[in-house]
Amino acid sequence: MSLSPPSDPGTSFSADASSPNRVQGAASASRRSLLYGGVAAAAALGGAGLAWWRFQPHAVMTGAEAALWAERFDAPAGGEPVAMERFRGKPLLVNFWATWCPPCVEELPLLNAFYRENAAKGWQVVGLAIDQPSSVRKFLDRLPLDFPIGLAGLSGTELGRSLGNLTGGLPFSVLMGADGTVLHRKMGQVTPQDIQQWVLLG
Repeated sequence: MSLSPPSDPGTSFSADASSPNRVQGAASASRRSLLYGGVAAAAALGGAGLAWWRFQPHAVMTGAEAALWAERFDAPAGGEPVAMERFRGKPLLVNFWATWCPPCVEELPLLNAFYRENAAKGWQVVGLAIDQPSSVRKFLDRLPLDFPIGLAGLSGTELGRSLGNLTGGLPFSVLMGADGTVLHRKMGQVTPQDIQQWVLLG
């Protein structure tokens, strides 16, 4: 008579000598999955951190404000250059933009409306185009703006970097106080809420 272990429908017995290996292989696969998942999560967090870093203004370099006020930019239509010094003494919003930048183009009507509504209260706006002069002229023919535009080109990119836009991304807006110092900066498209806050700061 042979004795056999009691049968349990919830348990299977195997005499396969490879079972421990299969168990170890499954455990190793599970560890690999956790490891890869951890690496992916770290990469995602790193990417989020990089994105945050890219879209945060950094420190204003020493002398950047003085350099801004000393700048003179050609006007798209020719004639008298856009001399930044003449805007000193009143709140000024400086907007770095380009015709090839969709968020820049989208925010320009909002900035123009802000200027029209607040110019009588002393507010000023200057747009600095990081672009080809011919492209800017064609754009302004289609969408005239009430505030002055300066053709900033590569010097405008460097000016933006000195004001904290290290990546050179556009649009980039800088709020200057009546005392000539930086009050606030915005990386990315301006919103109506931004403008409401700036009016209070100015």
